[in-house]
Formats: sequence, structure tokens, C-alpha cells
Amino acid sequence: MTDITRLHDLTPARVRLDPRGGAAPLSAVLDFQASHAAARAAIHGTVDWDALDLPQPAFRVRSRAVLRADYLRRPDLGRLLDPEDEGRIPANPCDVAIVVADGLSATAVAVQAAPLILALRPALEGLTLGPVAQVDGGRVAIGDEIASRMGARICIMLIGERPGLSVSDSLGAYLTLAPRPGTPDSLRNCVSNIHGKGGLSHAEAAHKIAWLVHEALRRGVTGTALKDDSHRAPTLPPAVDPVSLPHMDV
Repeated sequence: MTDITRLHDLTPARVRLDPRGGAAPLSAVLDFQASHAAARAAIHGTVDWDALDLPQPAFRVRSRAVLRADYLRRPDLGRLLDPEDEGRIPANPCDVAIVVADGLSATAVAVQAAPLILALRPALEGLTLGPVAQVDGGRVAIGDEIASRMGARICIMLIGERPGLSVSDSLGAYLTLAPRPGTPDSLRNCVSNIHGKGGLSHAEAAHKIAWLVHEALRRGVTGTALKDDSHRAPTLPPAVDPVSLPHMDV
């Protein structure tokens, strides 16, 4: 086995396509073009929310980035809820609010969101879950306002990650305790690369996310103060009594 072959076995990246230094083979050119088209489709596509087979009730809202061009050029608009949709958020005090946004990959949401939520439900047994928020044109921070208005103690934000030329359907999960507008990113935990092409499987991601949720509620922190030690825990900690959880102003 040559060094180039070993290198190709270690990474899905396009590494030295032609070791002789000539033009890239046609198969590599076509593969690149197909991957580039998939990445563009993920970024510019829209989520067919009605086609998502979610295992629990849901409601739909949008950010202030109405046009896709606005979303890509004005990240700040994607962090803010459209004022006309404020009344569509149910006041539903719960332990966990799950918010799903298209982000930078509608493909990721279409492929990964429903199976991941299905895997999360038994992992979060003992905690109350609110209805799923489906967000058009959402960035991570929009989950804070939605979860805060619902009255949730912790927000799980599922969002399409920026596609690359190897993976265009990767989902990320961001966890925030006591979510509220203006929460800095340092107070979040992230579980990324949830996809089926060498990333985290739905079961693996659900275990990590659920472990972080339970530990966040037990310790009263998320972000830099909470390290992911889920790999050391073959089983999840017991559900936290909601009465003992930290208070959150909503």
C-alpha cells in the first residue's frame, strides 16, 4: 500500500487526486462538480416542513431574514424572530424545548432532524418536552428567544451546518441552559457533525446531547463550564427533579 493510498483511507478530503502530477481524472472532476452542486443546493434550498415526520407536535415561525439572500448576508437578521410570529409561540413551560432551523443546510434538516428527535425522546425520558419549533431562516441564537417565550429550562437547537465538499447534510446541536435573548455563545454546548458519512450517528448524538442536558440541569450550567464526558458514561444520569432546577426568568 502506497503512502497516497494510506492518506486516502484516513480522510474523505480530496488529497492529491493524481499522484503523477497531471490533470485530475474525469471521475474526480465529476465527483467534485456533484459535491459542489449538493453544497449549493443545501445552502440555497428550503425545508419542506410538512414532509418531516416529527414524533411530536410542532409549530412554525420565521426569522427576520425573509429572503435567502438576506439570511446569507445579514446573520443578525437570522438571530431575531419575526415580530409577526411572536404570537405563534405557545406558552408551554417545560424542561426541554427543541428548536429546529434550516441554518446553512436545508438538506441536513430534511435528512437528520426527525430521526435524531426520535432517538432523543427515550434518552430524555423523565423530562418534559415542549412542541418542536420549526424555524425558517434561523441562526443559533433565535432558539434563545423561542425557548424563553415557551418557558423552557433548556434549549436544544438543531440546525443545518455549513456544507463542505465531502458532506452537505451535517446537523449541529446547540444546548443552552436558561435561554434568553442576548445569551453569549460561551454559555452553549455544541454537538456537531451529525450525519451518516463518518459523522455521529443519531444514536451516538442522542446519547451525547441527552448526557449534556441531564448534566446541565443537575449542575446548573452549560457552555465552557460543562465539559462533554459522555464517553465515560455508558448510561445516562437519572432525570433531574424539575423542582430542583435553577430558576429562569421568562
